[in-house]
Amino acid sequence: MRVIKTEIEDVVIVEPTLFEDERGYFYEVFNERRFADTVGKDVVFVQQNESHSREGVVRGLHFQLPPHAQSKLVRVTEGEILDIAVDIRRGSPTFGKYVAVTLSAENKRQLFIPRGFAHGFVVRKGEATVEYLCDAYYAPDAEGAIIWDDPTIGIDWGVENPIVSAKDAASRRLEECDTLFDYNEDYYA
Repeated sequence: MRVIKTEIEDVVIVEPTLFEDERGYFYEVFNERRFADTVGKDVVFVQQNESHSREGVVRGLHFQLPPHAQSKLVRVTEGEILDIAVDIRRGSPTFGKYVAVTLSAENKRQLFIPRGFAHGFVVRKGEATVEYLCDAYYAPDAEGAIIWDDPTIGIDWGVENPIVSAKDAASRRLEECDTLFDYNEDYYA
């Protein structure tokens, strides 16, 4: 497994080592010990989610507040997405900035999104199945969202007529969110 740093500290791309031969391929999708050693966070995943979406679907930007904050390890098993992680830690030098990474069944890359970030993605062509591991259980009372097209964040989703849920369309802008994360707080302690 190889870890590729992004423009925002702690948001990393995890690239598996593929073993290929005439039969096909094999790779280790996740190894807790190796993950902790390479990413530098002792994360225990407790929930696995899967979504299937069609071209033009935008999901997000979602997060869960403490004490139910979640880290996510996202991968695609069918199709291709543009995966987004937005820094929502007040006081962070990258507050309101985002990382955008293409994840696909073909490239087998994964994106690690730590606690303190909002997450979203868009299916740019065809259909996509997205799987993600979470290190905290879903807690509806702790969920939050930022509107997907917040102009202060300025994400280029790359689709002309996005398909967005009514719930996501009703989300607030980042500047309107009263409760977020604090850059100086350790949400893994």
